[in-house]
Amino acid sequence: MNSSRYDHIIAGMGCAGLSLAVQMSLAGLTKGRRILLIDREQKNQNNRTWSFWEVEPGPFEEIVYRQWTQAWFHSVDFSSLFDLPPYSYKMIRGLDFFHHCLDIIENDPAFEIRYQHVNEIGNRGGMAYCEAKGDVYTSDFLFNSILFEKPALTKGEYYLLQHFKGWVVETEEAEFKTGQATLMDFRPSQEHGTTFVYVMPFSEKKALIEYTLFSEKLLLENDYSNGLKGYIDNILGLRNWKIMEEEFGIIPMTNHRFTRRDGRILNIGTAGGRTKASTGYTFRFIQKDTADIIARMKQSGSPFTGHYSYSRFDWYDSVLLNILSHRTLEGARIFHDLFKNNAPQTILKFLDNETTVKDELGILSSLPQLPFMKAGLSEFVKKVMS
Repeated sequence: MNSSRYDHIIAGMGCAGLSLAVQMSLAGLTKGRRILLIDREQKNQNNRTWSFWEVEPGPFEEIVYRQWTQAWFHSVDFSSLFDLPPYSYKMIRGLDFFHHCLDIIENDPAFEIRYQHVNEIGNRGGMAYCEAKGDVYTSDFLFNSILFEKPALTKGEYYLLQHFKGWVVETEEAEFKTGQATLMDFRPSQEHGTTFVYVMPFSEKKALIEYTLFSEKLLLENDYSNGLKGYIDNILGLRNWKIMEEEFGIIPMTNHRFTRRDGRILNIGTAGGRTKASTGYTFRFIQKDTADIIARMKQSGSPFTGHYSYSRFDWYDSVLLNILSHRTLEGARIFHDLFKNNAPQTILKFLDNETTVKDELGILSSLPQLPFMKAGLSEFVKKVMS
């Protein structure tokens, strides 16, 4: 068994781990340090994308692959093309992100990268440790973004999955409007649960089409492909097209309170509860969290704060999960009312946890009152009694 000592360990080289490593380097926090980055394998396929919206240029603006200032919303009986400014809807491809981050990391002598399967992390002797293939690495601080298993839920907690399959398709004729994305299209069948498709055009002949569900269980593999094919053939009406790339993903949607700090370990990304419970959105929340961690380390040398508080946005998330889990209302109906009755800028701001109480009262009043009041009261009582 080999043992090595580092100042910091970053376990997991996904979005959260690499974002933190890059921002530490750019902030000058790696000078004189020895930092281990560890993950089970090197990323060499473009098998994921991140979609998000921003007003200002973000920390990864230079690798934004495409962005749109108009977006469609569709339900069975409502369709609208929204102007998004001051927001831009952006997409970053996974492989571009990994290469960009590694270019920065590999030029910083503080970092050492190891591709090993992490079996265990923990605390021992006042330090954090990481065990991988019999090797043990120790550090002052360990940043963990590896979600080892589904958390044990307590009474009143919900756990749904956002699961999706996407195809990059290419057509023979010009079929797509490059300045217009589809944010949500609820016209596909809702038989499997809350189901929608989003479309992100790369050119007039090429687009990413993503079939997405919010539900408790995954589908059979063919169900995703059939859903995509049915949408492309019957709703988009495309005839001559071929699949160029494919991606598949699963994101937990849960109001479970993930452990944020464990001794010298700080959990980040989904493992640290940075995925928005009611939507599965993660990228922007990771960037906000990374900025907070960097600010704390600059100020005190430590990434920890003393308290992580429950917010009203956590309550909103629990209310929606309550309704979706009990199927009190169909998700398609909720998002139909949300987009039909509110300005898109207010919705995007709300989904980023950045609205005022006044904004939120307007949003809540636009949704079916009785189901939301019952779910809201139920989640409030659970919180008070916990």
